Amino acid sequence: MAHPIQNTESACHGPMPLSEKLGIGFWLSVGWIALVFACAIFADLLPLAEYDAMDWKNQASPPGFRAIRSDSHGQSAITTVYVFGTDTMGRDILARLIYGARISLAVGLIAPMIGLVIGGIIGMLAGFYRGRAETIVMAIMDVILAFPGLVLLLAVYFYLGPGLDKMIFALGFLTIPAFTRVARANTLNFSQRDFVTAARALGQSDIHILAREILPNIVMPMIVYALLIVSYMIVAEGSLSFLALGVPPPTPSWGGMIAGGKEMLDEAAHVSLIPALVMFLTVLSFNLIGDAVRALVDAREGQL
Repeated sequence: MAHPIQNTESACHGPMPLSEKLGIGFWLSVGWIALVFACAIFADLLPLAEYDAMDWKNQASPPGFRAIRSDSHGQSAITTVYVFGTDTMGRDILARLIYGARISLAVGLIAPMIGLVIGGIIGMLAGFYRGRAETIVMAIMDVILAFPGLVLLLAVYFYLGPGLDKMIFALGFLTIPAFTRVARANTLNFSQRDFVTAARALGQSDIHILAREILPNIVMPMIVYALLIVSYMIVAEGSLSFLALGVPPPTPSWGGMIAGGKEMLDEAAHVSLIPALVMFLTVLSFNLIGDAVRALVDAREGQL
């Protein structure tokens, strides 16, 4: 007798609201990402110091430090408050964090988009047409996956030189095989569904089937995977900065800021720890958002 009562209560309450399905972690993550994006977009409008302005008298100052100077009349006046302190060259960490968000987000978002578009197209075609073409394509992807990524990045920098665009291109190229595999696996799944068979029976062209039947069904799994790759790209940019392969100075990036303070961890740990914390929260937020969206996609597919 307990089961009918439970079902009745479930029916009375109705489906769980979307906000409860996603959870508090998802919304906190969305809020943090929104804050980071807003700061990066409107950095020029914020009352910030120049990110490359050096205060040689206040190097590696602690968070909340107030720089006091004498004005033209010889009187002391508070001119600058370093909310997060200064780095080893006396530059404002808060300003460099906000301007550095532009670089880290550009790498984190554009590089996966390269893999999403190119790898998605290749994987969708390979999974749809199968045969020898699929075998050749996947063999090439396996070779790229087996090739050490760091060696490839070093080769790109050696031949093309340092720069943000080169780094994004190299990292984006490395994501193509992974996206190809995801697109191919999902295409193999949906190409056997009844709606694709019906479209073929109606005489629809391959382009029509790919664009109208396959693509709309594989785009969400691809986007979910891209959200997870974003966090890896942000961390990769930080790792490259430790090898002097990041964005050339004085342009700030989170990875460059972490690397810049590695020599003073004992005396001024905040120089590296603050940007490391910001990177950690951003990477964690993208992961939580990706996991939440993936759970929704899996639940939707389970109801089909």
